[in-house]
Amino acid sequence: MKRTFDLLLAMLALLLLLPAIAAVALFVKWRSVGPALYWSDRVGRHNRIFRMPKFRTMRTDTPAVATHLLSDPQQFLTPGGSFLRKSSLDELPQLWSILCGNMSFVGPRPALFNQQDLIALRTEHGVDQLLPGLTGWAQVNGRDELPIPDKVKLDLEYLQRQSFALDVKIILLTFLKVVRRDGVAH
Repeated sequence: MKRTFDLLLAMLALLLLLPAIAAVALFVKWRSVGPALYWSDRVGRHNRIFRMPKFRTMRTDTPAVATHLLSDPQQFLTPGGSFLRKSSLDELPQLWSILCGNMSFVGPRPALFNQQDLIALRTEHGVDQLLPGLTGWAQVNGRDELPIPDKVKLDLEYLQRQSFALDVKIILLTFLKVVRRDGVAH
């Protein structure tokens, strides 16, 4: 049922958001040098690597590490990159990953391939069994502000409690967080 829900919602979202997706792609190309999309190696279910698209918010010479590990992330942001991140518009291309079956709407956010501490802790707690999500229980309970052990604790709680009703609740809470721009790192 979860996969069917993901497919139907992703197709509906793509239809409704196609003008916004096109506008953001044009905005990224207009405001910075390089491709509109950034394809990031991410860790999926059972720790398999997949390529996840996002609208590019960082310069093309930015090191491939989590933003919080950069000494001065602001220096790498493209013009408009901060706005795209705060509004979560940079996440729209991940609908493609949902359609392909690499992601779900709800699950733990996909780790970067080099976030070994997060990957190891998730594996230790069995969270690697889950498809990563566009949003998740950790995102609605702190998002970028949470330390890794707290994220994994919330991911494990989701694994143990997952249900269609919880997924709907997380999607609704995510919508509110995005509108309010709560817990977003630059």
